[in-house]
Amino acid sequence: MVNTGTSKVGTLIAFPNAKVNIGLQVRKRRADGFHEIESLFAPIPWQDTLEVELRSAQDSTDLVTYGLKIPGHIKDNLILRAHAFLQKHHGISPVHFHLVKSIPMGAGLGGGSSDGAFALRLLDQLFELSLSVDQLEGYAAELGSDCPFFIRNTPSHVTGRGEVIQPIALALDGWWVALIHPGVHIPTPSAFGWVEPNDDRPGLDSWAGTGPDQWTPALTNDFTTAITHRFPEVSQALERMKDHGAVFSDMSGSGSAVLGWFKEEPPVELLLGCPKSWKTWQGPYNV
Repeated sequence: MVNTGTSKVGTLIAFPNAKVNIGLQVRKRRADGFHEIESLFAPIPWQDTLEVELRSAQDSTDLVTYGLKIPGHIKDNLILRAHAFLQKHHGISPVHFHLVKSIPMGAGLGGGSSDGAFALRLLDQLFELSLSVDQLEGYAAELGSDCPFFIRNTPSHVTGRGEVIQPIALALDGWWVALIHPGVHIPTPSAFGWVEPNDDRPGLDSWAGTGPDQWTPALTNDFTTAITHRFPEVSQALERMKDHGAVFSDMSGSGSAVLGWFKEEPPVELLLGCPKSWKTWQGPYNV
């Protein structure tokens, strides 16, 4: 069946947000070549801006980007792949995407995955597909490992290759978050090659109800040691977080962004003192 665009609206806009990892374990390699991982994900309101506009059936789907330069070929962007996937399975008509890119790439913040997942959500709304959460998560898993998280977009215990999502309640009300991306791009395949998988340890499913003041030293990121040894800028960013009073700090994902949790608004010197080439963000946890 072809959905030729009977939407009540012609344009929709959303704000795909970043995520951070709270603890990250690399476990066994799977038969499909991916590693099993285990982590806690929390959404953070560092956002891109994504607009989708309905086009006529004879037009083609395209994506125009602004802001940070996105590496790679545009046709491989998860936003366009999300449209192609729904076009294949639901016959939706062409659209025009605008993306203002603010979340750094290769930072462990899931910005590209978020863009793809939010594209699915926008297209579901635009074409009134009435897809269930389970359907959207299943489609998101076809796009990439972190994409399913951004469908429900709530703190979660994450396993598998990142596609098995179980929401978890964390005590984050009133906390502030700061993020520093020291301008280093970490290739994910390389990062996994620097880490020794370890299945012989407890998982991360028992942390419900906890907050940042309970996470140190138990919750750690397996990638942090390997990457700080290879990229001194990441080590410097972590030291800045600790020196300025972060209650909990670590690297997010496979890097290279560093996060810090604070009981109150961080001192202005934390981010103002960073090199100009570094990208930074801070704000109250309110997602």
